[in-house]
Amino acid sequence: MKRTLAFGGLVATAGLLAAGLAAPAQATNTVSSDNLANTNMAAKQVAAFWFGEAKANLLNATPYGVETKIVAKHVSKGGPSADSKPGIVPAIGDEKKAAAKSKNVNLPKTSGKVFFIGADHKPHWCSATSVQSSYKNLVATAGHCVYDTGANAATMDKWVFIPGYYQGKMPWGIYVGKQAFTHYDYDVYEDGDRDYAFVTVYDGVLPESATANKEYKSDVFATKAEAEAAKAKLQADKSTVWSRLDIVEIKGDDQAKPATVAEFQALNEGKDLTGDGPFADGTIAGKPQEIDAREYRSDKDSYVSRDGKTLYFRTKVDGKGGHGHGRHHDQKPEFKYFKRTFSTKAATGYQVVGKTFQIGLKSVGRLGDNVGGQGLAYNQKLGKPVFVFGYPSGTHPDGNNAFTGKTLKWSYGKTFAVQAPAIKGEELQGIKSPFTGEGAIGSSWLLNYNNGRRVGYLNGVTIGVSDTTGNNRYDTSFSPYFDGETYGVYKAAAAVWSGKIA
Repeated sequence: MKRTLAFGGLVATAGLLAAGLAAPAQATNTVSSDNLANTNMAAKQVAAFWFGEAKANLLNATPYGVETKIVAKHVSKGGPSADSKPGIVPAIGDEKKAAAKSKNVNLPKTSGKVFFIGADHKPHWCSATSVQSSYKNLVATAGHCVYDTGANAATMDKWVFIPGYYQGKMPWGIYVGKQAFTHYDYDVYEDGDRDYAFVTVYDGVLPESATANKEYKSDVFATKAEAEAAKAKLQADKSTVWSRLDIVEIKGDDQAKPATVAEFQALNEGKDLTGDGPFADGTIAGKPQEIDAREYRSDKDSYVSRDGKTLYFRTKVDGKGGHGHGRHHDQKPEFKYFKRTFSTKAATGYQVVGKTFQIGLKSVGRLGDNVGGQGLAYNQKLGKPVFVFGYPSGTHPDGNNAFTGKTLKWSYGKTFAVQAPAIKGEELQGIKSPFTGEGAIGSSWLLNYNNGRRVGYLNGVTIGVSDTTGNNRYDTSFSPYFDGETYGVYKAAAAVWSGKIA
């Protein structure tokens, strides 16, 4: 996949930064971006995919469990340090207000789930949050909830964000991902210290008309492997929505049916059709029928009838036309003339079948206008308390299923320095949290969360969990440390417009 690299010299967006904000020292960091659904039509088809079939793909999605569990022996002290002065970007609606500490917890409207199709071709989800940006169209989550590190860092397919999602309900609509931004070191080296992503999304949409289905059948393939390859190619096509693609076996037919010479030759590539074969299974060459010279209407050794169904050919009579037997060398050769027809029996094969569908969509406006957007904090001193908001799911190592993933949960604690070399994490931050890894990946870490306005400053995203005490219960969550380079990636994404799809 072609990558687009945007190098430093990024310009701060007017009106975003709090007064006195210092520019990070790493303003020249390298940013990598990838298209998710870069055309209006592709985005419509992605939205329709999740709405279609009574939202079956949403309801059947499972929490994403790749790279979530960090073994305790791979966790150590040490960790990040600021690369410049601390900085913040205020939340949407909070630009002129000072965030304050909160005793009670009202859950933020900005949190939700991102849905996508994984490398296993099945629907999955992670946690995510809306964040401040010029066009109120930005989502933050873990990098490996956007980039499939198990498949050479390809982007996830059919990526969408649904704030406030609950069992098929989407109170503020569905927002299709347009462009993903991450740090170059994560894109290329899968560096755990840079396992975060900022994704621009189109304006939200909701369905307004019924689904229209169209039946699809592929050509018949000789092997199941060929059919599987054709199915994978269809699923990778983001410009079309395919519903429930299946591979079916086509049984053969013992009844022979006439075949043209060209059809027979294609099934017997390189074979001499005037000979005795052997020919491919399921193909039948009729016995050559001798004809007289008057019926043979050519001076060539073989030709095909105008309707393509009969092969005419001739053979020299043995001992005729040569120099021996007292004949003169200029005597014309003698021939025998034949015609031959062919037939085939339908062989067992495999076919891809399914449906394409479209659905009417109506716009519900920009993400930030509907749910707001968290601010951003970077180069913050460790030891500060943060709230973590996400949708944990899955079980603890002891089998306890503490979370269902259906509702938004929170945990609270102070950040501390952590290293986890197993995921190339030398500059991570941790927090004591009971969240299980599945589903919680991408959870937002909010500094100075204000209970009344339900906004704060995004200061991390969950990328993994660990049982550090050995009691078979996850007790610690991890995030990259947000520094000046994180701000550089954010700033590149925050200035990009996405637009409408309906």
